Amino acid sequence: MNPLRVFIVDDDQDFAESLALLIEGRGYQVEVAFSGEEAIAKFRQQDFDITFMDVRLPGKDGLESFLDIRKFKPSARVVMMTGYSVEQLLEQAVEYGAWGVLNKPIDAQQVLGMLENIKPDGILIVDDDADFVESVKNLLVNNGYNVFVAGNGQEAIERIRSNGIDILILDLRLPILSGLETYLELKRTGHVVPTLIVTAYLDEYADDVDRLRSLSVSGILRKPFDPGELLKAVERLVDDRGDAP
Repeated sequence: MNPLRVFIVDDDQDFAESLALLIEGRGYQVEVAFSGEEAIAKFRQQDFDITFMDVRLPGKDGLESFLDIRKFKPSARVVMMTGYSVEQLLEQAVEYGAWGVLNKPIDAQQVLGMLENIKPDGILIVDDDADFVESVKNLLVNNGYNVFVAGNGQEAIERIRSNGIDILILDLRLPILSGLETYLELKRTGHVVPTLIVTAYLDEYADDVDRLRSLSVSGILRKPFDPGELLKAVERLVDDRGDAP
């Protein structure tokens, strides 16, 4: 399983680099940026599992940068850091989805504790049922997973090809490409990731299900299912990836 990807954004270069060294020493991958503009540019190029961003930055401040990032990476986990009394800014950041707030001087153990509670896997939910997607996404996000969403098979293929996805939750009945067609295209191009099939039409799609089982999909769940059942299946796949050589 890939190590956690951590991003530190702070214009205090000594602080940013010392925090990076601490985190790297625990086996995590770390990127550093010293301005909001640089942070936004790096976010456009890659995904991070968690970002520690100072509120006071030159040019575009931390809150402005965070709000810009959320526009194109709405699932970004960002923890705001500050050594100043900026309660109104921090309240606004939390209101718009900041993952937490740290007061400087930073407690190193608090940072490491946050990292230990984050699961690095990017999970892609592919389903055109908005209510189902929202419920599953909330379940997974609340259990520490980084979750992405696609509404059809073609969108899912493009998202997986851009990397950052470790587990796929795939509905069978989809617009543009069916779940089976989506999986076959991923397999043909060498982009298959561990996949959980979900469907409310198990009998109708019996042939597709049999074929997917022969292709070694990681599990099949019939809607509606117990949310705990899905969570256990995802945790099993995460553990399997962690045990892989």
